[in-house]
Amino acid sequence: MSLQTMGERMDLEREKRFLAAHAASHDRIYRYFRRRTDGPATAEDLCAEVFRIAWEKSGHGDDLSALVLFGMAKNVLRNHERSLSRSAGLIGAMRLERAPEAQGEGSAIRESIDHLAPQEREVLLLTYWDNLTAVEVSKLLNTSATAVRMRLHRARKELSRIMQEQTVSEGAAE
Repeated sequence: MSLQTMGERMDLEREKRFLAAHAASHDRIYRYFRRRTDGPATAEDLCAEVFRIAWEKSGHGDDLSALVLFGMAKNVLRNHERSLSRSAGLIGAMRLERAPEAQGEGSAIRESIDHLAPQEREVLLLTYWDNLTAVEVSKLLNTSATAVRMRLHRARKELSRIMQEQTVSEGAAE
C-alpha cells in the first residue's frame, strides 16, 4: 500500500469519526450555548468553535465523545465570558438595546434559575437541559458524583423556594 493511499485512508477515518461526533453532539452543544448566551448567533459561533477544535484534535486521534465535547464547550464558554467581561461597556450598551423577554412561565423559571448560586445553577442546567448524568457532570466539573447529586438536591430545593416566594409576592402585589 502506498503512502498516499494510507494517508487518504487515515483522512477518511478522521472525517468519519468527526462527522459521527458532530452528528451525535451538535444539537446538545448548541443548546448548551443557547441557554448560556444572549442569542442564537453567539451560540452557533461558539458551537462552531468547539467543532473546529474537535476537528483539530481528531487529527491526533483524540477522543471525541460527547463528554469531551462538553468539556471543550465549557472552556470555549469560559473564554467567551472573559472576552465579554473585558468589553463591559459595550455589553452594557447592547443590553439597553435588547428587547425585554416576553413574560410567562418560561421567563419566570429562567429568572428563578438566575437567582441560584452559580454552582447549583450549572449542575441543574447540565442535568436537566443538557441531559448529562451525575457521573458525566462530575467529570465535567472535576468533582465527585456525590457532590453533584448534593448540589442538584440543593438547587431543586432552592429553586422551589424561590418560585414559591415569587408566587407569594405576585399574589400580594395584586
